[in-house]
Amino acid sequence: MIFTCTLNPSVDYVIHVDTFTPGGLNRGNKTFYYPGGKGINVSRVLNRLGRSNTAIGFLGGFTGDFIKNELTKENIDHQFIAVNGTTRVNMKLKSTDETEINGPGPEITAEQQEQLFKQIAEMSEGDYLVAAGSVPSTIATDFYVQAAELCRQNGVKMIADTSSNALKEIVGRELFLVKPNHHELGELFDTAITTHEQAAHYGKQLQQKGARHVIISMGGNGAIYINKDTCLRANVPSGQVKNTVGSGDSMVAGFLSSYVKTKDPVLSFKTAVAAGSATAFSDDLCEQEDVEALLSKITTEAL
Repeated sequence: MIFTCTLNPSVDYVIHVDTFTPGGLNRGNKTFYYPGGKGINVSRVLNRLGRSNTAIGFLGGFTGDFIKNELTKENIDHQFIAVNGTTRVNMKLKSTDETEINGPGPEITAEQQEQLFKQIAEMSEGDYLVAAGSVPSTIATDFYVQAAELCRQNGVKMIADTSSNALKEIVGRELFLVKPNHHELGELFDTAITTHEQAAHYGKQLQQKGARHVIISMGGNGAIYINKDTCLRANVPSGQVKNTVGSGDSMVAGFLSSYVKTKDPVLSFKTAVAAGSATAFSDDLCEQEDVEALLSKITTEAL
């Protein structure tokens, strides 16, 4: 079974405005509402790629109900822990420029955190846990470290897609996959990463510290994949970028959806890049036919 964990979900409200005027009245011409949060994005893409999964985390209020209802419509199982507050709304204003305003999340109590740890502790050997996103201020800063230890004890394969202090703290733990972008990787090692060679150098350090698979996304400059035997660079196909939100999450889902079926890391890496690109070229997250159409356009070479 695949589980995804989102500590701070959101309703993503996207509004398109032809010309945005600060301080004035602006009328949107298109609006969209999506269940959001990195783990939830992974769940939705996994489901579209034919991989059943269960979404866990914290939800509250009418926005939490919206997320549960939307996931149910997509036939995605969910076992969220109810909280007293209201799940946040993140607004993305698309005009000549793109502006994001992320709302605050609800407070999570110590008892609710323990409920989530109990869910993780009950996972079985061979399960996968995708833990994605930042750690809210009301949650223990070492949440990912504690989750990784529970996974290690029970033979659960953990995928960590996070950044900043959460990423720093989890380095050195046994992980199935980590997927920083080149900015996050540079922040981790207190440097600026501008080339594939630099990304590969620091990515190898992550692999040597306990990550079985490492993917480093570099936006329009492609991606790097590293395991103990391989270091590859992949291109990204050409296309019109419409949406950068969820592209990295789609890469995680693409890799995992392919790997659980084929156990082929190179094909899984190509699928990851195709899924990330397909989402970037879409208004919402990618669909299976979009990923399949791009897969043949992904090439890799050794670094």
